[in-house]
Amino acid sequence: MLPGPTNVPDRVQQAMLKAIINHRGSDFRPLLKSIRSKLQTVLETTGEIVVLSSSGTGAVEASVKNIVKPGDNIIVPVFGEFSQRLSEQAAEEGANVITVNSGLGSAPSVQAIEDAARKAGKVKAILVVYNDTSPGTTYRWLDKVSQIASSYGAFLVADSISIVGGDELPQDKWGIDMVIGAAQKCLGAPPGIAFVSVSERLKKYIESNKPTTTYFNLKKYMEFGEKGETPFTPALPLFYAFEEALTMVLEEGMQARVKRHRTTAKAFYDALSLAGLNPFVEESVRSNVVVTISYPKGIDDGIFRQTVEDKFDVILAGGFGPLKGKIFRIGNMGDVGEHHVFVTLNAIASSLNFLGYHVDTPSVLKLAADRLKELNMQTQVQTHR
Repeated sequence: MLPGPTNVPDRVQQAMLKAIINHRGSDFRPLLKSIRSKLQTVLETTGEIVVLSSSGTGAVEASVKNIVKPGDNIIVPVFGEFSQRLSEQAAEEGANVITVNSGLGSAPSVQAIEDAARKAGKVKAILVVYNDTSPGTTYRWLDKVSQIASSYGAFLVADSISIVGGDELPQDKWGIDMVIGAAQKCLGAPPGIAFVSVSERLKKYIESNKPTTTYFNLKKYMEFGEKGETPFTPALPLFYAFEEALTMVLEEGMQARVKRHRTTAKAFYDALSLAGLNPFVEESVRSNVVVTISYPKGIDDGIFRQTVEDKFDVILAGGFGPLKGKIFRIGNMGDVGEHHVFVTLNAIASSLNFLGYHVDTPSVLKLAADRLKELNMQTQVQTHR
């Protein structure tokens, strides 16, 4: 139950057993075309899709190196470890990085970002981590930040690695110039594949501005993409797996998938609150795909998570950086459903009881079951259809 990599369905695992093919031949082109087309559907975009054989961090680096130039004014809202890293990557390219900071567990206001843009006067891009998994915070106002970016002629880039496929993300409707994503989180595929989706406006910029990278040169990927190829050897087994995972996403339907993640998240938050455990993040920006919970007094992070794993075979994530030892994190991602919620809650409640913190486990599970009724109703509707 980590916030990535997540559980991979058998269908997706099996897809990796297909034969290795010539990535310059006719067999590969339909595979890449299918992946790109399905990603456009998931992201609700007509934009250019570039698929990379890399981790999600590689796609972030690609975005920065293809957009940011020395001296550019770049605005980055910082509210967690990954948004901090994004600001540092932009600084490494020589940009004048303007951070808009908030405390962990909250997020900067839209007004604060607009104030930063007004003060800067000229802005090249606003880089936003849509879902920062370190505190479990989702930035809920991308559409409003898009309006700010547009008014300053800036690009809006959304690092959506940990949320794409698990929450709403209509790229074109929200006016996002680049969405960054990866396979191993809410999309339920193995790690090693990342992607970017590029608006027409940003595509024109990238095509006319050489980046400081060879492997992540997006212009090369777009040129080879016109032939149905990638400029460098792709991770073929992972491409097969990713294509199958996207097929499963679309079989479920994005609307239903988002609703499922919201339902299971509510079950986690409400049940753990009943157990006396406090969600770490303010409700308005609380993530539906990574549930972060503050430890009650007297519970040691390492001992607790090791107990959960040793006795119940459930793996949870801890906090890191300034949150190390203060929170634990549940990945509510991918194929998560009723089974995952019950098993995880039972493991957490029972482990806390072992460690001397009293939890009424039956009541916790009963409340979760009540919250999950909506999930069962949704499944019945889909079966009926």
